[in-house]
Amino acid sequence: MPGGPGASSSPSASSGSLHAAPSGITECPPPLPSLARGSPQASGPRRGASVPQKLAEILSSQYGLNVFVAGLLFLLAWAVHATGVGKSDLLCVLTALMLLQLLWMLWYVGRSYMQRRLIRPKDTHAGARWLRGSITLFAFITIILGSLKVAYFIGFSECLSATEGVFPVTHAVHTLLQVYFLWGHAKDIIMSFKTLERFGVIHSVFTNLLLWANSVLNESKHQLNEHKERLITLGFGNITIVLDDHTPQCNCTPPALCSALSHGIYYLYPFNIEYQILASTMLYVLWKNIGRRVDSSRHQKMQCRFDGVLVGSVLGLTVLAATIAVVVVYMIHIGRSKSKSESALIMFYLYAITVLLLMGAAGLVGSWIYRVDEKSLDESKNPARKLDVDLLVATASGSWLLSWGSILAIACAETRPPYTWYNLPYSVLVIVEKYIQNIFIIESVHLEQEGVPEDVRTLRVVTVCSGEAAALAASTLGSQEMAGDGSPAVNGNLCLQQRCGKEDQEAAWEGVTGTTRCLDFLQGGMKRKLLRNITAFLFLCNISLWIPPAFGCRPEYDNGLEEIVFGFEPWIIVVNLAMPFSIFYRMHAAAALFEVYCKI
Repeated sequence: MPGGPGASSSPSASSGSLHAAPSGITECPPPLPSLARGSPQASGPRRGASVPQKLAEILSSQYGLNVFVAGLLFLLAWAVHATGVGKSDLLCVLTALMLLQLLWMLWYVGRSYMQRRLIRPKDTHAGARWLRGSITLFAFITIILGSLKVAYFIGFSECLSATEGVFPVTHAVHTLLQVYFLWGHAKDIIMSFKTLERFGVIHSVFTNLLLWANSVLNESKHQLNEHKERLITLGFGNITIVLDDHTPQCNCTPPALCSALSHGIYYLYPFNIEYQILASTMLYVLWKNIGRRVDSSRHQKMQCRFDGVLVGSVLGLTVLAATIAVVVVYMIHIGRSKSKSESALIMFYLYAITVLLLMGAAGLVGSWIYRVDEKSLDESKNPARKLDVDLLVATASGSWLLSWGSILAIACAETRPPYTWYNLPYSVLVIVEKYIQNIFIIESVHLEQEGVPEDVRTLRVVTVCSGEAAALAASTLGSQEMAGDGSPAVNGNLCLQQRCGKEDQEAAWEGVTGTTRCLDFLQGGMKRKLLRNITAFLFLCNISLWIPPAFGCRPEYDNGLEEIVFGFEPWIIVVNLAMPFSIFYRMHAAAALFEVYCKI
């Protein structure tokens, strides 16, 4: 092939050099002209971003941050009952932000429809089908939540402002259009109107983040009120209990229905929280892709097969069933009496310790397999993958903060209840397990996908330096891997080099023997099967560990020890800040593990 670096000057020269090799030894074939990332053939000359484009990126990011900071101040003012800031003011601001995003999305969808015949570049890594399916499910539950809020507003319509009825309706419309927008345009790489699009997309990102923060605040207030009522049963009477009640000051008709609606709303908040954060991450990837040049190489589609993962699925489903049982028992017993509360805490800690030990062991085995079976890493620029990795590490810090706070409280406490000694290993394992799982996931998503057979990949690191070795290696691959002239060819992965001395031959054979001994039990698809079982197990375990804190099973609130050491208000602030990130970590890790499973 002409034109590539290192290509032969003529076909005859190449053929002559091949037949000039001594008998029984095959030279490495001349390197093919590669279209590597960054080469002129792949994407043209590399140019830096233009000044207006970079300026638009900086201006839009600062605009988004200012919108977010202003919105957070409104949320804080309402949370602390600031003078002149009521819930209606907060909802007016959020409604205005949603309406502005709706106008932009309608404009973008209309312009895309008018230009539908144009060929546009796409980011094949962004907006995976399973991710859009997940966000659709969460959006459906969010719309149900909005319906309950409308019914709640109708029940208390005598003393609620009109904004509390307008907000859920606007949010439902916003959710429907946004899901449609993400299904159709999450993969877009915008190359025109880039300044306007940057502001529109970043406005959408931070609008969703503010809606997420609003849901987190409402759900945290509800959890905090329940927590304050439980504290007295654990014997912590010296902690001042003041309920932060936002119940409307009028009667609801019928009262039983309004009470059911109120409780139902808070049980659906976790799904709404996940929806908002997933939407903001997908929109952020769209913002990062504006004006980006992509490689011309096609992305290999991932096909998820669910055969051969019986062991991992059964173990994971067992953990999921145990989780549901533990959460039900915990919610029934906690707060009933001191003895029942302590037994519920001990039960939860024992369950969590067992699950975390199993997850840590599975993650270690998966990482060990990657260490034994060395593969090349995919270092291509990928905003979606980079965001996934950054979120994985950043959100894990929420759990680490809570765990280190518990460890410090146990070390500094003057008196320690019996459940304290279960809290200590639990806190340590939370830190270690997430550390191991992050390593496993990050390494998995960075591995380069290869389309060659498994046995070829196993022999990729082997270099054989004699004719006898060539015959042996060729026989292990089978007759289907023979070249047209009868010489063994392993897709360029097995090269028989002329310039090998006796010492090099011995060293090579030692490497072959060691590699074969280590990977004997992983050949024939066994390695892939084992990795899939590990990934399926970790996926179900992360779903399981998302359920307890999302639905009110939070020992960081209920054990009371940290609140005595740090003080009630400081520890509650730490928990309220860290818990949303800890909950999101589990769902995000589950999503990343699903992608890893499809990639294996």
